[in-house]
Amino acid sequence: MTSALRNNAATRRTPGRFILWMALFSTVFAGFIALGNWQVRRESWKLKLIHNVNARVHAPAVAAPGPATWSRIEKGHLQYLHVSLKGRFLDAMPTLVHGTSDFGYGYWVMAPFETDRGFVVLVNRGYIPAALPATPGLGRAMSPPEKTTLTGLLRLSEPGGGFLRPNQPHADQWYSRDVAAMGAAWGLPADRVAPYFVDADATTTRAGGPVAGLTRIHFRNAHVGYAITWYLLALGTLLGAGLVIRDELQARHPSSAVTD
Repeated sequence: MTSALRNNAATRRTPGRFILWMALFSTVFAGFIALGNWQVRRESWKLKLIHNVNARVHAPAVAAPGPATWSRIEKGHLQYLHVSLKGRFLDAMPTLVHGTSDFGYGYWVMAPFETDRGFVVLVNRGYIPAALPATPGLGRAMSPPEKTTLTGLLRLSEPGGGFLRPNQPHADQWYSRDVAAMGAAWGLPADRVAPYFVDADATTTRAGGPVAGLTRIHFRNAHVGYAITWYLLALGTLLGAGLVIRDELQARHPSSAVTD
């Protein structure tokens, strides 16, 4: 009787259903393998990026890119390049951008710097605590008018604002270092303002002024962990397919034992 029931179950199974299961497992397995391989490639790209950035940061300063190379910067190239600027700060009250540093919550001090090559670069002079903006004479300490040479790291513009906190130029409330918007707020011609800003080096710190040289350089690199996860899921898919195959084989070749 048991043998007969098994034979009936086997006949109810259709090859098409098994083929569909195998096609599904194959597709999922291939997808997990592809995602794992993609993360491996991302890991290689990230390590190369970190190496290139470290090389730029610690290399001798070069002249800040001029208009001829601005298109490369807008595409994300030259981030953290160590650059030098020659010229003077414009006679404009610096813009304060809400932010945090190793010293806590406060402001980043952004000031327009006119280079001796005719274009303007926004310079992040550094950090000041939240209570400091009311200090008399702070504007001159933050943006000395005399000609000078400074060095720093090239940074990409941060348009729009911070997380859930849009910039409000009309109210002079800034939550990101948006180069284009700040240039417009200062009334600077758009074609003269570089599409990047420069984080000033620690050597530019002046008594009573912002603390410079606080750039944080950190690249999250979790691609190995992601790759392992995708490969484990692929292995799990293989195990699942193995169970289906075993069940199919048992159904097609039931035991010949007969019980009454």
